Amino acid sequence: MSQSHDPVDPHPPAPPAPPRPAWGLLAALTALNVLAYIDRQLIVTLAPLLMEDLGLTRAQVGLLVGASFIVVFAGLNLVLGAAADRFSRPRLIAAGLAVWSVATSLTAAARGFAQLALMRVFVGVGEATLSPAALSMLGDRFPPHRLGLANSIFYSGIPLGFAVSFLLAGWIGPWLGWQACFVILGVTGVLAVAAVALKKDPGRRGVGSGQSRVTAGELARSLRRVLAERPVVGLVSLAGALLAFMSSASQHTITWLVQERGFEYSRAAFLSAGMVAVGGLLGNVAIGALTDWVRRRHPAGRLVGMAALAALALPVVAAFYLLPPSSPLFLPVWFVAQAWMMGWFGPVLAALDELAPAGRRATVLGFGLLAINLLGVATGPWVAGLVGDRVNLTAGLLVGLGVGTSAVVPLLLAARLQPPIPPAAIGEQTAG
Repeated sequence: MSQSHDPVDPHPPAPPAPPRPAWGLLAALTALNVLAYIDRQLIVTLAPLLMEDLGLTRAQVGLLVGASFIVVFAGLNLVLGAAADRFSRPRLIAAGLAVWSVATSLTAAARGFAQLALMRVFVGVGEATLSPAALSMLGDRFPPHRLGLANSIFYSGIPLGFAVSFLLAGWIGPWLGWQACFVILGVTGVLAVAAVALKKDPGRRGVGSGQSRVTAGELARSLRRVLAERPVVGLVSLAGALLAFMSSASQHTITWLVQERGFEYSRAAFLSAGMVAVGGLLGNVAIGALTDWVRRRHPAGRLVGMAALAALALPVVAAFYLLPPSSPLFLPVWFVAQAWMMGWFGPVLAALDELAPAGRRATVLGFGLLAINLLGVATGPWVAGLVGDRVNLTAGLLVGLGVGTSAVVPLLLAARLQPPIPPAAIGEQTAG
């Protein structure tokens, strides 16, 4: 069946969303993402205190922030992505919020690595509900030419969550102990569960009232068909995994500042909070807006733009890891490095969203998050920690940077292979 396509914007236009509900939904989901990333980062933020109190190694800290959390989290992203295509997304998120908040509170009772790891597993189960459901809801509210910015604002939860975790740990940790940080955070999440469950689920763009949702038996076939017809989805997911390896390895930064750069713990925590909050937030918004701008000029512009940014960021991030803190360039390159390492999430996931079939976006996003988290987030901190134990953390962080920069290759391949036909057509073929 032949169709005519717009060479600039091949995605069929979405019905215009009322500005206030769309932006209000984005604000609520971003607040939840902030809470999730405070929770996710708190282990590594408190690492110097946990290492001293519980005798943890750097590699064990890497496993806590990586594999013990991410393996379950990543696997459930795909399953819960399919669930988000079938059931109420706010209620699904609310159930996950309850699980991860209770587990966070119970982390305060841990007395060793095994107990910490067990609680991290349950935190991963709960947090796996958020991203696939939230990103698909944003895809239903925002048109493609605004989706990169919307996703980037949602992922500003990363720098804001990290910054709040630094502040919480730097203030509460030395005063009341690391246990109090987990209790305060867990209780906050439990108090928000009811409000989340009562949110309205937006209509699903591109899914008619008579269209059936994917069943568990159809999930694997549907996903295999999308990947076979659009290998660009796999390439973008691989690029995201490589970038995630780099960003996750950098979570050892506060330990690196204390142990290898001579910073006092509270100073390192508060300075990191400022860098992550300001640099990370500006990076999210700027990179999201920039990739939306190039996307409006060429269908593959978002992917080419991300590849160019990854290449340009290499010398800047390397300078941050190699310069002494006394250098006048140390703080500026740290700022730019933080902006890049916090700013790539939204555009990568916006690219996946555009390639996903109508009515299957949460499933495809779940697959992308599975690859990103399992191949990148689970391994980056662990590998950097292992290198840190055997050589030093500077070497571990540079290894992470090298892996992240290699994302240029799949991004450029994806840009070359990106099809000119609209993703909606894929949905028609997959559903047929």
